[in-house]
Amino acid sequence: MIGRRHFNRLPIRWRLALTSAVLTLVILATFAVVMGAFTAERLRDDFDNDVRARAADLKDRIRVAREFPSGRVILEQDDLVQVIVSVAASGDGAVRVIDTEGEIIAPSAGTPALGPPGEGIREVGPYRVASEPLYAGSLVPVAYLQYAKASRSLGATVDRLRIFLALGVIAGTGLALLAGLAVARRAMAPVGRLTRAAKHVAQTRNPTVSLPKPPSEDEVADLARTLEEMLHALDQAQGETESALRRQREFVADASHELRTPLTAVLANLELLEASLEGEDRELAASALRSSRRMRGLVADLLLLARADAGHRLEREVVNLGQVVREASGEVAPLAVDHDLSVSTPEGRGSSALVLVDGSSDELHRLTRNLLENAVVHTPPGTHVEATLSTDDGSATIDVCDDGPGVPFELRGRVFERFVRGDADNGARGGTGLGLAIVRAVAERHGGSVEVGVAPAGGARFSVRLPAGLGLGTDSEPEVRAPEPAT
Repeated sequence: MIGRRHFNRLPIRWRLALTSAVLTLVILATFAVVMGAFTAERLRDDFDNDVRARAADLKDRIRVAREFPSGRVILEQDDLVQVIVSVAASGDGAVRVIDTEGEIIAPSAGTPALGPPGEGIREVGPYRVASEPLYAGSLVPVAYLQYAKASRSLGATVDRLRIFLALGVIAGTGLALLAGLAVARRAMAPVGRLTRAAKHVAQTRNPTVSLPKPPSEDEVADLARTLEEMLHALDQAQGETESALRRQREFVADASHELRTPLTAVLANLELLEASLEGEDRELAASALRSSRRMRGLVADLLLLARADAGHRLEREVVNLGQVVREASGEVAPLAVDHDLSVSTPEGRGSSALVLVDGSSDELHRLTRNLLENAVVHTPPGTHVEATLSTDDGSATIDVCDDGPGVPFELRGRVFERFVRGDADNGARGGTGLGLAIVRAVAERHGGSVEVGVAPAGGARFSVRLPAGLGLGTDSEPEVRAPEPAT
């Protein structure tokens, strides 16, 4: 199970190559075992036949007789026999003549014990021994010729054969592995091209590219066509979705813009009506006026977000960011009567340089005010809230910190999403859930970013970074536009 799990983790080309190599190993090993056994048996038979032939040849050259009156078996032409025996025994062979009583008549030099004579070929120690009967004018043999040949040469030949077959199996398996890798790499090449094309689509997000197809009409070509059709379908669906979203954003932007005029008229009439009424009627008009003002704020928020989503061009101007932060804190001050609200800007710290940004003063004012209101609304009374403006490496940073309970960890990833509300800690309403979404939209429209973290005092810290440049001193202060006061 473990081996299979590791095998399944390997790349496909390696799995194909290893499968091919294993099958080749099994086939070659089976062939080597069968051929080795068959060839070894043939070598043994040839060896035994050679021993028999040498023994038969020597038998034809040797003559024996019985000595009278002792009856002892002797060799005729003894000198010639000794030469034949010596020649026959040269190399790894051994020859001896033995009578039926077991007495050795003519051994070769250094002939080992070859055992009693017998029919056929026998294994005696390291020798293969063949025995041939010798006759002396009768039908009953009077002696035997024994020819022995060492079997070590046969064993060496069989060992070499086995080594050769084993090397052949190993070499064949290695070649099968290399060939399998080459074939698998070639077979997987179209899949590799498809993978690279898919990565290119993922990087460029362009589903209209044409995927590479192999020249053969196989499964890979079918896969390439299917993926291409899927990409075209996704491109069409994406286009339809983007068109619907664009129409929706334009509708929200247009509707929000159109709602501003009647809301302004309603607010003006309610203000006049409130001033002319007394008692309970005046309270009802004031309540309607407060609701209308909240509606106007919600419409303004929706309009800003809709314009950001629709990609409307930002009307840029040179904005004094320090002045924006101070005026935003001034607007939030009535809401922060139970809080310790402080502002720190480069001008307030004794610097004569202005922090200037290129953007919309109204939107930057909204960004700063939303951050301060968020800190005031979601912290208990007595909390210290500080807005700090600083510059570093060509960027301006607005930090709004407090020493309240902070943002819950599980909410930090969604705090800048729309309609995400936190619980207010001072009894105020939690708001519409669009304040921090507007902060992120404004920051991104100005080429900046916003992040949430932990303040040095343990509360929440919201940091907005914007591209900026340091202005000149107050003597050559450029003309900047201040944000319009909120109504």
